[in-house]
Amino acid sequence: MYKYVLKIKCSDAKGLIYKISSVLYKNDLNIEKNSEFVDNENNKFFFRARLDGTIDTQKIKNELQDEMPRDAKITLAKKVKKQVIILATKESHCLGDILLKHDSGELNANILCVVSNHDELRPLCEKFGVKYHFVSSSDLQRDEHEKEILNVLNKYKVDFLVLAKYMRILSQSFVDRYEQKIINIHHSFLPAFIGANPYKQAYKRGVKIIGATAHFVNNNLDEGPIIAQDVIGVNHEQSWKDMQKAGRNVEKTVLSNALDLVFDDRIFVHQNKTIIF
Repeated sequence: MYKYVLKIKCSDAKGLIYKISSVLYKNDLNIEKNSEFVDNENNKFFFRARLDGTIDTQKIKNELQDEMPRDAKITLAKKVKKQVIILATKESHCLGDILLKHDSGELNANILCVVSNHDELRPLCEKFGVKYHFVSSSDLQRDEHEKEILNVLNKYKVDFLVLAKYMRILSQSFVDRYEQKIINIHHSFLPAFIGANPYKQAYKRGVKIIGATAHFVNNNLDEGPIIAQDVIGVNHEQSWKDMQKAGRNVEKTVLSNALDLVFDDRIFVHQNKTIIF
């Protein structure tokens, strides 16, 4: 079983695979699996390898850096469970699915706590022994509420924030603090059906497919780099509530798939796109 993950992103050049392999071989490391991709349009090289062996991570990173183009970004990290905090509001389907996976050991992460601006989901979290922080947004401006949330988050050392149907828009300063570390899930109707009751809007429009998108959060609302998506077919016999129920099932599946990819270090972000191995 592999112990480390190596990721390299740099300008493309001849002999990169040979140079990487040579450094790893010289340090008596075994490549369990590797993947690479060249974005010819932007002349970018992406490489990921699962490694086994005894590693002096800084030494190997330095040796690789000497062999790679100057713009190379190299990460070499031990395979460990990520430290995660979940932000939620009132909807329980995504949060419940994550808690079940965490409880069964299927999630490659430790849930440090759940933070919510409502108290409805506390009993659900308590059933799974997960700490719950209620940070009310009543009578608070967005910046004041975010300050209160940050007071909670700062108590933990966190790798990723997961928005499990967290229904508040985050400020630029908040997003910048956790760049490429916030994962969101939303229905794929956006931007066609913005606002309240998107499933009711979709029903009235007579849509034939519904779906969900998981993405990293940036400062353009619901336009961050996409991690995972899926759709299912619907028809005229289904009410908007039927569509909503089906859509929630897609949402929790897509979010679950996205979290697996993120927590296993399988994603590169380049510009506003993802490369996934």
